[in-house]
Amino acid sequence: MTLLQSLEREFPIIDANFQQFCASHNIFSVEDFLVHDLYVLVAFAEHHATSKELKQGITRVLSIVDSQHQPWLNGVELLEDAKLNKHVLSTGCEGIDVLLQGGLHEGRLTELVGPSSSGKTQVCLHAASHVAQNYKGTVMFLDTSNSFSTKRIADIISCRLRSSFKQVNGRTLAGVMSNILCHPVFDVFTLLDVLHQLEFELRAQVKNEDTRMRLLIVDSISSLITPVLGGKGSNGRSLMISVGFLLKKLANEHNISVLVTNHMVGGEGGNTKPALGETWKTVPHVRLLLSRDHRSNIYNVSVLKHTCMASGQVGRFIIQD
Repeated sequence: MTLLQSLEREFPIIDANFQQFCASHNIFSVEDFLVHDLYVLVAFAEHHATSKELKQGITRVLSIVDSQHQPWLNGVELLEDAKLNKHVLSTGCEGIDVLLQGGLHEGRLTELVGPSSSGKTQVCLHAASHVAQNYKGTVMFLDTSNSFSTKRIADIISCRLRSSFKQVNGRTLAGVMSNILCHPVFDVFTLLDVLHQLEFELRAQVKNEDTRMRLLIVDSISSLITPVLGGKGSNGRSLMISVGFLLKKLANEHNISVLVTNHMVGGEGGNTKPALGETWKTVPHVRLLLSRDHRSNIYNVSVLKHTCMASGQVGRFIIQD
């Protein structure tokens, strides 16, 4: 769901006056705009002192929709796109890479679910450092609960660098860390703003393998969405769907691998289940369950959902403290 407010920076005609006019007709997003009777909307605009500007705003929103419409692709074209543009990124966690046949696939949204202290953030930090070190491009880490640790990142990278020369393939510790961008995000509205801004920047960016974004991490997605869920209204669910849609759109259109984490909640019969419910369950392309052996650094990962493999497959790996 693209909010009209998020378009004002790029398209000044969609200003506060236009947004207020649309809001008076319960139109707050592009999706609301599309399901509204445009003839009626234009008729109402005619009676305003700024009718010319309002009609220009309507035309602009329609042009935005047209420009973002993706052409239909047949099976051969989709396969060619997957081969040429959708690469696989190793996470640095051998058990996960083997399980996923190489690692995190670009163009897909992968979700790590697990209880507290199961290692979700550790996997994210390892994936961020490994991708930044071994692939051209950048990693963005959206930190929702102060889980991002520069010291831990530095330790992980340093362990992989040659102790004598402190570099691999010409990359130093500082060089690798400069390719990891961390952005604190503490509510779902800020997250949507960040994702919309990222989408705008990626569209305007000149394609360059050295600077393009390879991996986007949100740790954790559930801590932002859970507070807005519940109650009789559907606003929380709509926000959740909007976040999922934007993440998958960024992944597909810009060949980014997206990794998010989700916590566990109580279910029927005392069993635990991933948070965010059945609606969110349909969003990730890949859903992995992470657990940790008691008092050890051995981690277990199993497939809960995957577009290309059966559920239930398992793997094990070690993360050094």
